[in-house]
Amino acid sequence: MAAWVKEITENISFKGEAGQVAVLPLSSTLNIPAKRLIVAGIGDARFFHNGLLEQAAAAAVRAGRSAGANSFAVSAESPLNEVPDKDYQLLVGRGAAWGTYEFTQFKSKNKPARQTSITFVGKTQHHAAIKTAEAQGFALLSTADLANLPANEAPPAKIADWAESMAKETGLDCQILNSKELRKKGCAALLSVAQGSAQDARLIILKHTGKNPQDKPIVLVGKTVTFDSGGITLKPGKGMGWMRYDKCGGMAVLAAMQMIARMNVDIPVVGILGAVENMPGDRATRPGDIVKAYNGKTIEILNTDAEGRLVLADALGIAADMKPRAIVDLATLTGAVIVALGSAAAAVLGNDDALIKALTKSAAAAGERLWQLPLYKEYTDEMKSDFADLSNLCKSGGAGTATAAAFLQEFVPEEIPWAHIDIAGTAWLESSTPYQAAGATLFGARLLAQWIANQPSL
Repeated sequence: MAAWVKEITENISFKGEAGQVAVLPLSSTLNIPAKRLIVAGIGDARFFHNGLLEQAAAAAVRAGRSAGANSFAVSAESPLNEVPDKDYQLLVGRGAAWGTYEFTQFKSKNKPARQTSITFVGKTQHHAAIKTAEAQGFALLSTADLANLPANEAPPAKIADWAESMAKETGLDCQILNSKELRKKGCAALLSVAQGSAQDARLIILKHTGKNPQDKPIVLVGKTVTFDSGGITLKPGKGMGWMRYDKCGGMAVLAAMQMIARMNVDIPVVGILGAVENMPGDRATRPGDIVKAYNGKTIEILNTDAEGRLVLADALGIAADMKPRAIVDLATLTGAVIVALGSAAAAVLGNDDALIKALTKSAAAAGERLWQLPLYKEYTDEMKSDFADLSNLCKSGGAGTATAAAFLQEFVPEEIPWAHIDIAGTAWLESSTPYQAAGATLFGARLLAQWIANQPSL
């Protein structure tokens, strides 16, 4: 069999490059109970990372489904010495599930969803890893449609309704705060973003109690801007249509919270989504306006397109009130991170090196990559205002990712470990790849689930 595969792939110039897939018809003379063999590449060993395994599995399933296959079998044994069987089964199982996803609900000739089965074969099956892959795959698939919906179909209220329904299904507690309730709590920074929109803001709080509700929780915070026009500081029209992606931090937190509930992790976890729409209506915030955040600090809003940090400022303040063991926020926050890292990795910054190292390690295991950027005092100085405690735009215009994180740091008490993950370059695919159609990647959910599942109860 191996010799046949080698011969036939050489004949079709299959080189095993990352993203390359070959669907080979199987002859009945081989005595294998399958119609096709699908071979997927992971590229040069020098550049291997775990994400390539997940992508290869997704690409194989996508190619197989295109060829008419509905049932897939995959070896339970890892072909790589550096990836244990149980890790391999989680990555490949989750990737295979992700490979079945299609966003077609607005196609006029939308076909019914096809049922697809994926089976591991071999003696080394790790049932816990396969069960985890199933739970995480389900969470990704069920969140993906919401993440890909355009702004007219996914305003803050609809996202809140979706979160409430998901919470009931999975056993999470859910609390939804509307604009009136947020105003009473003093969340003027978040509400300043929503002022120009006809859509009411929502703050969504999801809670997983764990085995010991008295434990300090981990809090996950996600920027959920359902559409970002830039407000009065209007974005250029070209490419604005894909700004539905600005809710992807919140979508990753939603997927992660569903994973955590379905995995029934031991520790308490809270997910917070600040859901708003940023529009230039007649009540919109003006450049130069000053607002007071939930924690009492005042902010001069110099640029209404630097809105995500305003949403996160209040969400982080509320998270800090929960006295957590750690806070991690995710956001499509800056274009600067795309200049720095492209789409190969997300940036991570924070006030606790141990937390950042743990997240980076978990990301690598989960097939997602983080790269730490510094958070120097000079960046905080750049965010000072002549007329308020802070401005939402740095004075020099440089180090955009780091100065944005420095702004956020002002809303997290020093004693609470905190990390900020800027996913602006990794949250969305503008065009199709072999392993995924254009749209939301839900980057961050996998690494958060990996990290949280390994946290001990205190």
